[in-house]
Amino acid sequence: MTKLPLAILLTALVTLACSQPRAQPPPPTATRTDTAGVTTPSPSPSVTQHPSQTAPTATAKVALQPFASGFSLPLFVTHAGDGSGDIYVVEKGGLVKAVRHGSSRQDVFLDIRSVVNVRGNEQGLLGLAFHPRFRNNGYLYVNYTDRSGNTIIARYTAAPDRRSADAASAKTVLSYNQPYPNHNGGMLLFGPDGKLWIGTGDGGAGGDPQRNAQNTRVLLGKMLRIDVDAGDPYSIPPDNPYIKDPNARPEIWAVGLRNPWRYSFDRINADLWIADVGQNSWEEIHFIPAQTPGGLNFGWNIMEGTHCYPSNARCDRAGLILPVAEYANRQEGCSITGGYVYRGRAFPALLGKYFFTDYCSNTIWSLSRNPDGAWARNQELRWTRNSGFSSFGEDEAGELYLTGINEGAVYRLTAE
Repeated sequence: MTKLPLAILLTALVTLACSQPRAQPPPPTATRTDTAGVTTPSPSPSVTQHPSQTAPTATAKVALQPFASGFSLPLFVTHAGDGSGDIYVVEKGGLVKAVRHGSSRQDVFLDIRSVVNVRGNEQGLLGLAFHPRFRNNGYLYVNYTDRSGNTIIARYTAAPDRRSADAASAKTVLSYNQPYPNHNGGMLLFGPDGKLWIGTGDGGAGGDPQRNAQNTRVLLGKMLRIDVDAGDPYSIPPDNPYIKDPNARPEIWAVGLRNPWRYSFDRINADLWIADVGQNSWEEIHFIPAQTPGGLNFGWNIMEGTHCYPSNARCDRAGLILPVAEYANRQEGCSITGGYVYRGRAFPALLGKYFFTDYCSNTIWSLSRNPDGAWARNQELRWTRNSGFSSFGEDEAGELYLTGINEGAVYRLTAE
């Protein structure tokens, strides 16, 4: 593998956070142990306050264990749900590599480098989701930036033995223009409802100058939900909130997002967790309880976190959903990397905690609920290496992983 200069690697994902220069995170040796709890959002649009809470005492010491290395700009790690135990690592340049269960062997599973644009820091092959019936139909879906700088959601088909996917089998499912090279989102996954969920950034630049996030006529700055098992190439689920609105795209499930780089469903109770990358001041996490109907507005660019945007503005918060947690990025990082609720079996002390991190500070936090129902944030690990944590991932057993883009490495989250 050709090694990129360190300076390039260190900047590979910083612009996920914003399009304007930011202060550098605190040095690796500076530790900060604090908590920030906030109230739970209502399933229907409402505004809540943001009280401070004390996090529960940690019952286990979180650690990271090297899992695999030698990757080029790894951005995501996932599984196929096929019982194989294999792990799939997404490389920004357009490769998907399979790490075979029980060995360190890495095979190229899919190579689409010829169609992927990697010129911008936030462009490339950004997401991968295997169909829930992958073992039977061989379908997998990717989110990438094409050579023109636009987003493509495409389906590929694996070989009969499921050991590789054919690059010539591409079928475009959805595409949309990107006015700028940043804030491209990138995550896509199948929800507990069997529908394909796609998180889109607001289109880029700074401050959402085109007001895409609040515009229901465009797909940018949204959470989309489509049915790839009906229609060609998809149909609209009948309970999508804008399906009967002639002034809105029916694919939209929620609006008001800036750059939901990573989000996940709790595999036990189907709650949705969205980590939305902030502009210059606040990184935020949204919690959406299972069975919450669509039509939510997460506030961008009216608000950044729980604060009016810009900071000197007065804003109407009516109808906006506030985050359950936020942190000041100039103090604690620069770009939030959302994760998962731990549901594995190897480390019972971690059960039920939502883990997330920040690309710049490499701090790992957990978010959990106190007995009184308030949310509490706890610092679990301050990683002292400049790994550049670009994504969490989950294997079929519910164990969690982290991709370090600066090192080309994948770590496994453990507890001591």
